[in-house]
Amino acid sequence: MDISIHTFLPALFGGVFIGLSASLLLWLNGRLAGISGILWRLFFSNPGDAWWRVLFLVGVVGGAAVYYALFGNAPEARPTFPVWLLVVAGFLVGYGTSLGNGCTSGHGVCGLGRLSLRSLVATITFLIVAIITTFVVRHLLGVI
Repeated sequence: MDISIHTFLPALFGGVFIGLSASLLLWLNGRLAGISGILWRLFFSNPGDAWWRVLFLVGVVGGAAVYYALFGNAPEARPTFPVWLLVVAGFLVGYGTSLGNGCTSGHGVCGLGRLSLRSLVATITFLIVAIITTFVVRHLLGVI
């Protein structure tokens, strides 16, 4: 991994903007910036509550689109990674989000920022499972 000013600054600004958006959403709207909860409740909640959810999600996708349009260095998918494994991974992430009552943005960014013990346990669990999954996929399944 090459760490230089060209990789450090975008990561720094990205982190600042994630923290700023999560703080502003909590401060101005009283809501947590957990992406899975925002998306899920967009479809299964009070219709009058949908406008801010749509705007937030458009901002997340739009912000990434603006970055890639300005800097043009979008990450590329590995052609050797099997599509079936991506599908299984997507379902497992969705299941884990439901099981853990939140995702990394909800627990890792917002929960830890609020000093939530439950979010600390959830985030540690996410990291341990990610390490185990990476080991299994790379070393046991041989997918690079």
